[in-house]
Amino acid sequence: MHSWTDHLRFAFQPVVNLTTGAVAALELLARPEVGDVLARARREPELDGRLAALAVRDAARRETLLPLHVNVFAGTLADLGSLAALRDAVRAAGRLPWEVTVDVCPPFTHVPHRALLEGVAAVRGEGFRICADGVGDGDVPLRLLDDLAPDLIKLDASLLTRTATVRAMRTLCEESGALLAVEGVETELQCAAARDAGAQLAQGGLFAPPARLPIAEVYVPDLPARTGAARPTGPSVREFVRPAALLPESASAEQVRRLLTGAPEVSGVLLVDTAGVPVRSVQRDRFLLSLSARYGHALYADRPAARLGDRPRTVGATATAWEVLDVVADGEHSRTADDVAVVDHDGRCVGVVRLADLVRSLAESRVEEAAGLNPLTRLPGSDAVTGELDRWVAQGRGFALSWLDIDGFKQVNDQAGFAAGDELIRAVGRALADTESDGVRVGHIGGDDFLVLADPERLDPLAAAVLDVPWSAGGLAVTLSLATVLCPPGSVPDHRQAAAYLAPLKQAAKALSGASWVCGLAGREGFDVRCGPDAAGVVPTQGRAPSAS
Repeated sequence: MHSWTDHLRFAFQPVVNLTTGAVAALELLARPEVGDVLARARREPELDGRLAALAVRDAARRETLLPLHVNVFAGTLADLGSLAALRDAVRAAGRLPWEVTVDVCPPFTHVPHRALLEGVAAVRGEGFRICADGVGDGDVPLRLLDDLAPDLIKLDASLLTRTATVRAMRTLCEESGALLAVEGVETELQCAAARDAGAQLAQGGLFAPPARLPIAEVYVPDLPARTGAARPTGPSVREFVRPAALLPESASAEQVRRLLTGAPEVSGVLLVDTAGVPVRSVQRDRFLLSLSARYGHALYADRPAARLGDRPRTVGATATAWEVLDVVADGEHSRTADDVAVVDHDGRCVGVVRLADLVRSLAESRVEEAAGLNPLTRLPGSDAVTGELDRWVAQGRGFALSWLDIDGFKQVNDQAGFAAGDELIRAVGRALADTESDGVRVGHIGGDDFLVLADPERLDPLAAAVLDVPWSAGGLAVTLSLATVLCPPGSVPDHRQAAAYLAPLKQAAKALSGASWVCGLAGREGFDVRCGPDAAGVVPTQGRAPSAS
């Protein structure tokens, strides 16, 4: 007698790392050949849990080493309180729980939230990772999303056209430590938009359709470096994480050899304890060289592989790419090419990063950054400042946007010559660059125009650096004009609106004689003259601009 499981197949869809282009994991999708077992699973929690377990067993038969994603309805977790069948299947397959991510799927309506959170806590306590699936196309409430504290959030690709929503979700991920993925990516434009939105992962027909066999190679279009200014601390290590090849610390050298020879893409194996904490690192080339030496296999094959391993090099999941390079630089020269293990707050391995990926990405970002620098001042252009401004807006951060230029600069060039004019621009650029910090970003728009993004409390030192010093070019006295718009949290949706509020303040500053500084508040008429002929008070008939606190 045939069982419904005889007509059930599973398809594998790659989850792609948008930075490295590598397959980061495989999502297992149930494909019933007859009947509608998925509709039944939505109503029957026990069946849904069994489907998740069957998915893992199918992956074990395919002998894939990649991390797995299994789908479970939110109602199943709320009803069962745990996933015992999935736990048993993972153990039987010889996999570790943290190699499996549970994608919690909608619907969430009518699911008891407290019971769901308790079920998620139980599953997470066993070591499984949690993903909130279907965000944007489902019905997950934002408060519940925050309470779930998922390790990964999957956005529907249809949200990519709603930039404000995507920015808000990216900020939530950054503050909670979650990764951001976009699913349903079908075109190269969607892929580029996902990457520009800050997503680390993506999946969809563009990369590879769901297939009956696991796929390790996918199509990833060549993409330019991410837009916007690079953070001074560098990109997060999470952008470069690759799946780790894990074996228990008791594994023999023969077990490691079989894994390495059967998976040529694996550069090394991490031996972990029962909690998933790396204890030894086995580098592919050195290990195979030891076994291939005369009597090497006879000497080592049945002995613990840990004897041929090294102390693992680890970084936290919140580390930056530059911090990884510091770890590599501080280690032995012979281990420069070794993978670096990425661990969570409990010390468990969540993946590895390869030095080649880091160097390639950082070199590309430096080339992009250099291409965007003004050749005269070596300051970034407006795109870098406006990109950072949009990030501040998404973070709900108040700021001051300032424009600075040299009064009568055409006359300076006509009377003192272009060389004196260029040197003046360089000097102003150096003065502004000296004020840069985590709370100040400086850009050179072109000519004698500069753009500055700053925390409001940094305004006075910034203004003093350019207005309280004498300027000259070729013996000619020169003055500067500064205009600032204060933008409290939530006052502008993006850099375009901030620039629109700044435009009339620029005109007002230029209308004043000598060195001048006018300051206004986003969305309010009027301005305060802080330097210039009317600096003793507010411009008549117009209200004083309050602070952006």
